[in-house]
Amino acid sequence: MSDQAGEPIAAIDCGTHSTRLLIEIDGSAIVREVELTKVGEGLRPGGALADAAMDRVIAALVRYRALMDGHGVTRCRVAATSAARDASNGAAFIERIGDIIGTPAEILDGRTEGELTFLGATAELDGAKGPFLVVDIGGGSTELAFGNDKCEASISLDIGSVRLSEQYLDSDPPRPEELSACVTVTGAWLDDVDREIPQAHTATTVIGVAGTVSTAVAVELGLSEYDREMIHHFELTREAAEDVFRTLATENRVDRGFNPGLPAGRVDTIVGGMAILVKIMRHFDLSSILASESDILDGLARSIR
Repeated sequence: MSDQAGEPIAAIDCGTHSTRLLIEIDGSAIVREVELTKVGEGLRPGGALADAAMDRVIAALVRYRALMDGHGVTRCRVAATSAARDASNGAAFIERIGDIIGTPAEILDGRTEGELTFLGATAELDGAKGPFLVVDIGGGSTELAFGNDKCEASISLDIGSVRLSEQYLDSDPPRPEELSACVTVTGAWLDDVDREIPQAHTATTVIGVAGTVSTAVAVELGLSEYDREMIHHFELTREAAEDVFRTLATENRVDRGFNPGLPAGRVDTIVGGMAILVKIMRHFDLSSILASESDILDGLARSIR
């Protein structure tokens, strides 16, 4: 469906770590909002989302619905990802989301999540720089999607910044063996990528999206405040990523919080996310990764234009 000229549309991504809103008119963003709602906090496979965690998301959505009303949005696509997929009460949670937003919400399977992320992350890039590999390190899962002008293959891995942090990082600061466990587990999952998407190793441009990558760039740049233009399409070198990982992983959580560019809401989970990022860069022997602030949220919006 194509949007009429001047018609505002919206997309909402209810992720494991954050809840985000995008409002567009004619393909141009007029509102971007994010809240670190941490709906997947404490979630175990087959377990239920905590009431307090769901309430944080609902509170954010009430505010987002008011913003949408203020801009005259009548068409929206709203989706939830890893935490809702895994939770025993995911369907009930999705129903609550739909009631607040006023449109049916959906739980994306991992493959669709990867495809929509690919759509959003590559839309602004020159096709001559392909083939592309898009890496989305989320709170509960990590998606890798490969393709040229469209996504040709994608895979969802059950590793994420929240999931690894809660399962393996018990000490403050983490012990070397805990960090090693995060890296080793990530490597085991990447073996699945090699089997299912061997062409991923042929990518000319590797794009990193979501909070771990943008935070790594912000810390590398020492940004005192979030600056989308500074982060978007920044080339994060492997050396810089390793340095950020080493710095954050060897500090306790109080000292870690003093790093410019690290939001307070990511202090407890960034080390797990960075373990995934550096292992991916090592696994694919990447000299750098292109950070993108356009991701699944933009893909959701593009899918309803």
